[in-house]
Amino acid sequence: MRIPSKNQVEKYLAELTKKRVKISYFGPLSDYQDETKSSDVKKLGYGTPYLVVYQEGAKSKKSILSTMRIGHGFGHDYRSDRVENLVMEFDTWNNLPNHCRVQDLGAFRKADSSLISIGDADEFFILRPMAEGVEYYKDLERIFSSGKLEDYDVLRVRALADYLVKIHKIKNAKPADAELYVRKIRDTVGHGECIFGLADSYPLEKLDYLNNGELELLEKKSVEYRWKLKRNVSRLCKVHGDFHPWNILFTKSVRNPTRFVLLDSSRGEWGEPADDVCALSVNYIFSSLRKYGELTGEFMTLFNEFMNSYLSGANDPAILGAMPLFYAFRCLVIASPVWYPTLSSETRRKIFNFALNVLDSGRFDPRAVNEYFRARA
Repeated sequence: MRIPSKNQVEKYLAELTKKRVKISYFGPLSDYQDETKSSDVKKLGYGTPYLVVYQEGAKSKKSILSTMRIGHGFGHDYRSDRVENLVMEFDTWNNLPNHCRVQDLGAFRKADSSLISIGDADEFFILRPMAEGVEYYKDLERIFSSGKLEDYDVLRVRALADYLVKIHKIKNAKPADAELYVRKIRDTVGHGECIFGLADSYPLEKLDYLNNGELELLEKKSVEYRWKLKRNVSRLCKVHGDFHPWNILFTKSVRNPTRFVLLDSSRGEWGEPADDVCALSVNYIFSSLRKYGELTGEFMTLFNEFMNSYLSGANDPAILGAMPLFYAFRCLVIASPVWYPTLSSETRRKIFNFALNVLDSGRFDPRAVNEYFRARA
């Protein structure tokens, strides 16, 4: 698919807003940002966001035009798969507190990649305002390099925990929606972006950090775990669905360092709270594991602050029984040679130990993280 021209985007925005539009920049967001680019350990993404800087009448605006990467794997093989993701985003982002708004859902014309309404569609896209702020993963990179915490680092962790407590208290008690919880648990195992799809993305040849049949074993344990959780429909609540440091942008303001905006809420607006808790907390574990070979130091401080803040605020001890399945999902992400190609085999091995041990445990113990890294008997 070709990238639309600046004139095509300008025409689309004029038709959408019913105002005169003049674009001053249209291109990859990464090319526009002038801040120093970091050495990001995470390499794969599901698409390239394009920035539109424009004048709408008398107002100066910035919006992001984004679509799904066309490619095989992770459940994105068919156009209908990619459309499903974008329609879900359009339907749900504006319902989630602190999330960036979505302005429109559209598609690209087959003939010339001009932007159109749905009828004569090829690939789809969404349009949203550009969210201002710095991705939270850059905080973790700074801490990784410096080995020390700034005063606001702990405050930010508490703010993120408090936010999750707040949205997870929004319960969906509609009997007709109970199936959404069952689906969330099922999709965590079987969706192309989750456990089954991630396992399929690993190379077929023998890997020095995996024993024969170990991916299959992890899948089997995950299926068994699904059946432990699927009846817990009373836990259905508002979730983000992909609450990791690349989707959290903190303000650059020194006076208000805990204010943030969220990106890319995924896989539905209702689910299991353990999904969000594991998606963020695994990154404190992962950062420490890469640097120290275990959870310790400044990243242990952040992990403990996050878990203690969330668990005391949520008053939901049952979440510890749901977390092993979602940690197994996230472990397949962070151990992936596709998503994180530069990791050592030793680090990947410890991640797999963690995933398999935590599934066997039946209940996550925040005090036992380093025990989960140990080789299995």
